[in-house]
Amino acid sequence: MTIATPKRLTIEEYLGYDDGTDTPYMLRDGVLVTMGAESDRNVSVAMFLISIFLQVLPYSLLRRGTEIAVPGTNAETRYPDLMVLTEECRSALAGAKRSLITFEMPAPALVVEVVSNSEQDKASRDRDYEDKRTEYAGRGIPEYWIVDPVKQVVLVLTLVDDAYEAVEFMGEQAIVSQTFSELTLTTTQILAAGE
Repeated sequence: MTIATPKRLTIEEYLGYDDGTDTPYMLRDGVLVTMGAESDRNVSVAMFLISIFLQVLPYSLLRRGTEIAVPGTNAETRYPDLMVLTEECRSALAGAKRSLITFEMPAPALVVEVVSNSEQDKASRDRDYEDKRTEYAGRGIPEYWIVDPVKQVVLVLTLVDDAYEAVEFMGEQAIVSQTFSELTLTTTQILAAGE
């Protein structure tokens, strides 16, 4: 659902926007768009990954519900299912009025997206596999994980020369992360969290 606005908003205008409701929005091409509800599977997978990352990282670097500005023709933002911040990104975000990583702030170390019903919702699948891949690479995010419960895979994308190189993991294969090499995790473990 798109909310009518008198003009397209910039990120700065969006940061100051308040319509007096608790309605969550994101920006698509400078236009306010209401956010749909997340599936329980997406939340469960993200929470499981948080529990894993807490074994190797301080909680202050983990984020759910934090927004990130991404490149687009007009102002664009995304709400990844999970983000792992760098210390520099965390410091830049500290004290912000809104939990939004702007272009002036350093990029997070990792974003994770859980594909929602990709067999039934092609638009959602395309967003995670194509649009966000381009946007996150343009933002300089070193690593992007796509968790796809329908295809039963985890795709780990690593930024190389401004584009992502992808490696697909299935079943009991150990997920290999260049950014978080200390993790011991399989696709089966991640996907089981969402069942």
